[in-house]
Amino acid sequence: MSGLLGNNIITQIGILVHDIEKVSQAYADFFGVDKPKPIMTDALEKTQAEYNGEPCPARAKLAFFNMGSLQLELIEPDEHPSTWRDYLNEHGEGPHHIAFVIEGMKDKITLLESKGFPLQQKGEYTGGRYAYIDTFPQLKVLVELLENDKKA
Repeated sequence: MSGLLGNNIITQIGILVHDIEKVSQAYADFFGVDKPKPIMTDALEKTQAEYNGEPCPARAKLAFFNMGSLQLELIEPDEHPSTWRDYLNEHGEGPHHIAFVIEGMKDKITLLESKGFPLQQKGEYTGGRYAYIDTFPQLKVLVELLENDKKA
């Protein structure tokens, strides 16, 4: 597989919203599916999140719609600076990222940074880690890397 990520299958599209309850209901009604219960991201102690190289206490409400091979993620950020809050403030509601499952997070971040795609935010979640890469100038959307822990 060529390309910078070693994978060209989009696994998720992330969409920023001001009101996750309202937008989740709109998606559920539109597609005739159950409305997911929003979850809150973990606190900094667990996520070890960094935004532009600084510790990032920001949290967000997330709602996930599994749409065949693709997942839609609705994101309602809190008020703290983060990729979500700053992007929402700058661009308004709408697409934030396209996500890809990768292996070798550190190596991928180093490779992408060497090609002019800087790391914007990264953190841990139960079962893996994520990184948002600033590809907006070129791709008009951010790219999220998802690396899941290997199952024992």
